[in-house]
Amino acid sequence: MLTSQRKQHILSVLRRDGNVVAKALSEELGLSEDTLRRDLREMAAEGLLQRVHGGALPLAPAEADFAGRQQLASGEKVAIGRAAARLVKPGQVVFIDGGTTAVQLARHLPLTLQATVVTHSPSVAVELVSHAGIEVVLIGGRLFKHSVVAVGSAAMAAISRIHADMYFMGVTGVHAEAGLTTGDLEEAEIKRALMAASAETVVLASSEKLGAASAWVVNPVTSATTLLVSPDAPARALAPLRKAGLAVLLSEKA
Repeated sequence: MLTSQRKQHILSVLRRDGNVVAKALSEELGLSEDTLRRDLREMAAEGLLQRVHGGALPLAPAEADFAGRQQLASGEKVAIGRAAARLVKPGQVVFIDGGTTAVQLARHLPLTLQATVVTHSPSVAVELVSHAGIEVVLIGGRLFKHSVVAVGSAAMAAISRIHADMYFMGVTGVHAEAGLTTGDLEEAEIKRALMAASAETVVLASSEKLGAASAWVVNPVTSATTLLVSPDAPARALAPLRKAGLAVLLSEKA
């Protein structure tokens, strides 16, 4: 089998099974594990998959830039954002992450809500300008332009001084074994700090993030309180997450 044929087969296995186990696939193809691992390294460098211990997982497509992510699963994100907004209660202090689904959450908060929103996302903060009853605390730091969020030591220090009732978290990958992942080291550190400063964490995830992984691990999936997804989320992708012990909440259709 030619290298190009092997790579196509690897991609078909990823689509079919949701993962590649290097040892099993090398035996199936009659190859050495070293040969298959070389293929996986090359494919990872080409942005076709995410290598993990023992094999590979689908690469999270949500690693596109902010403008690109707005085009991904837009209907699902509206539905998830609307459902997340209903979880915010009067008087609460909530962290809202950056990202396109978080913007939908902010957009759907009631104009009459009395609450405090803490965010490191200028995009989320701007959405709440017209909400007279919502106190907005904008966390500052170095602007990570890819995700349009503040990162760095200044942001970490500010987060450490806050105790929030709930954190609405965005990630690029949600996988039962690989955990909650994102595409940048500093962004992963910020998300971990936000989780630690919150009584509850609600992960907002459109379907393309389920069963996918990025390079930087935030925390295991079981560290979150709830995973909020759309009713269109594939049952096959949700089953291992439920089995791992993560509570799954389905939104209504957009």
